[in-house]
Amino acid sequence: MFRSHPLDLPEIRSIIASNLGPKDLSSCVRVSQDWKDSFTPSLYKSIVVSKHGPSIETFERYKHFVKSLRFQSFIYGTQSSTKILSSILISSSLTTLDLRNNSVGENGAQELAEALKTNSTLTMLNLSSNSIGSNGAKALAEALKTNSTLTTLDLNENSIRDNGAQSVAEALKINSTLTTLALENNWIRKNGAQSLAEALKTNSTLTTLDLCYNSIGDNGAQSLAEGLKTNSALTTLDLSYNSIGDNGAKALAKALKTNSTLTTLNLKNGWIIDNGAEALAEALKTNSALTTLDLSFNSIGDIGAKALAEALKANSTLTTLDLRRYSIGRNVAQALAETPKANSTVLILDFVD
Repeated sequence: MFRSHPLDLPEIRSIIASNLGPKDLSSCVRVSQDWKDSFTPSLYKSIVVSKHGPSIETFERYKHFVKSLRFQSFIYGTQSSTKILSSILISSSLTTLDLRNNSVGENGAQELAEALKTNSTLTMLNLSSNSIGSNGAKALAEALKTNSTLTTLDLNENSIRDNGAQSVAEALKINSTLTTLALENNWIRKNGAQSLAEALKTNSTLTTLDLCYNSIGDNGAQSLAEGLKTNSALTTLDLSYNSIGDNGAKALAKALKTNSTLTTLNLKNGWIIDNGAEALAEALKTNSALTTLDLSFNSIGDIGAKALAEALKANSTLTTLDLRRYSIGRNVAQALAETPKANSTVLILDFVD
């Protein structure tokens, strides 16, 4: 009785294809037409367009297979780039589009925004380091009001400033799918932070907000703290490198006493001293949600460090407390070092003398 070879079965070839790299997949598609039909979808599932990558013609031919697309050394605005982007926009299967470190600019962002209004497949868009400015951010924000599939948006290093942040904040009041928003290093100040805080009061889907390397200061932190008091979705908030001092820390500490969802708070490299640390320590005594708190590279001394050490004895959920670069005495350092012995929930106490 004649039996087919396992590799003659399309189902088997498809399973094998899912475990092969690009080089092996390229070899397989050249074996026969049947093999080409089986291995081509995996070969073009994820594409990196670069100087030495697939040609424009190749991309257009197989774009219905592409799920993830990244551009390297891509200059937006040339004839070829416009042709590629047009192909992307009409793709019915693309879920991830990575355009980081290109020259998309304001006009490119506006074009992408128009496509997002009708696109129903894209879930991740990375536009970091593209100089889209506040107008580009405004266009994307308008798209977010109607788009129902995008879950991750990276706008890091785009100089969107307060105006751009305010536009995005307005979109967050309406959008119900975005879960991750990255706005690092965007010249956002207190007004932009205040608008985002207002959005947090009503938004129920955003879980991660990255605002590091901006200039929100104490006023911005105080506004965000007000948003945290009623927000029940956000789990990660990065406010590092934002010149936040004791007043901002106190406001955030007050919010932590009632917030029950935030698990990660990053206040690295601020201006927090003992008073702010004491306020945060008091919050830790009753907060039962926070698992990671980064207070490294602030200016907390013995009093603040001692208060944190005492708080850890009562807290049963914090697993990571970063206290690097503190100027504290030997006795307080010893107390901090011994705290994990009394509280097994605190797994890491990162202290550098």
